[in-house]
Amino acid sequence: MKIMLNNRNEEFDRETISVSEMLSLKKFSYKMRIIKINGVLISKDEYDNTIIHEGDNVQMLYLMSGG
Repeated sequence: MKIMLNNRNEEFDRETISVSEMLSLKKFSYKMRIIKINGVLISKDEYDNTIIHEGDNVQMLYLMSGG
């Protein structure tokens, strides 16, 4: 499966993948993040149930705090 992840081509050896699985495979562990798939905001409680498909455009933004 090929997707666009943060404006980069990514490939996974699966036909579909959940947001949670993608985060685990890519070792993205930041707690404060925003994820959009094809421009649609995905809430944190939907990560396990939201499926990423071939050709999807996934954007992941990390929220940082500080001064």
